[in-house]
Amino acid sequence: MQKRCILVVDDEVSILRYVGACLRKQGFEIITANNGEEALVKAEKENPVLILLDIMMPKMDGFAVCSRLREWTQAPIIMLTARGDEQDKVKCLDLGADDYITKPFGADELLARVRAVLRRTNDAAKITTPSSFAIGEITIKFAQRQVTVSGKEVRLTPTEYKLLQELVLNAGKVLTHAHLLNRVWGSEYREEREYLHVFIRHLRHKIESDPTNPRFILTVPAVGYQFRDAV
Repeated sequence: MQKRCILVVDDEVSILRYVGACLRKQGFEIITANNGEEALVKAEKENPVLILLDIMMPKMDGFAVCSRLREWTQAPIIMLTARGDEQDKVKCLDLGADDYITKPFGADELLARVRAVLRRTNDAAKITTPSSFAIGEITIKFAQRQVTVSGKEVRLTPTEYKLLQELVLNAGKVLTHAHLLNRVWGSEYREEREYLHVFIRHLRHKIESDPTNPRFILTVPAVGYQFRDAV
């Protein structure tokens, strides 16, 4: 069984201590890094179940670290940002982060976000029925959590996979924004539509031959999305 290890990356010692103390009380093993280069080394060595990554760091900022991490690991990433800029938040998600928290934050918010991300990861790993789904050049084997397009495996983050799974298991049905946010992210995310827009875009780029003119993940204006059940 994989150890419950969380990597916390921040150049502020006080943040490392605070976050570490909060998470240790929940039974997690905590590993810390105070710069991007150290974070990359420890992420590869320790294989954490979750990475908490600050944006504003010297030399290599959190954006660069997130991008590098996504080249090889699908471990969930929560970005820590001191700025409430909407563009920064969207950039975090675009680079492959699963969530973000704006500083300052309290222990309850931190733990809620950590639980939500890990819940999505655990839910995505569960075997579901039917055992597989195929349409056009796309094949999904739920037991193996494997997605292939034209015979080539596509790597998805836990959140991307859970969103695709929800769409596919309801193929042909129109799923509202609120439904998808609740099912994939949790009830506390019902109004966070930017999450949904970004991750739908991720999926289209990974499984659609022409993401700007999607064949499978269809937008239902002002309502939500639908995965096509026939081509």
